[in-house]
Amino acid sequence: MRDGPLSLLDIINADVSGHEFAFLSACETAMGDLSAPDEVIHLAAGLQFMGVKSVIGTLWSVGDEVAYDLVSAFYKEFCKDSTMNCTTAARALHKAVAFLANKEIPLEERAMFIHIGI
Repeated sequence: MRDGPLSLLDIINADVSGHEFAFLSACETAMGDLSAPDEVIHLAAGLQFMGVKSVIGTLWSVGDEVAYDLVSAFYKEFCKDSTMNCTTAARALHKAVAFLANKEIPLEERAMFIHIGI
């Protein structure tokens, strides 16, 4: 992040009540803390617990070029009707990952993106 890492405390202290969708396009945003393996709270889950209905995060590191291609394909599909409906996020992510597969991007470089929520 620009001014420092985003933490769960930042999310808890933020008012995200009016937001239905979040895309966490950074490394390991849907992965828990390895030093506390019994805790499953990660940034993506934290946003969902705070009221965001639909969240996309990553399970491991992602390269800049792959992230750019996936995010571009995702938003092209997600906003195709000039709207952003959080209930279509999972389908848009699926199509974006398929787009990367068609470009012959290896599975391990495109499978880290996950959707949680509705």
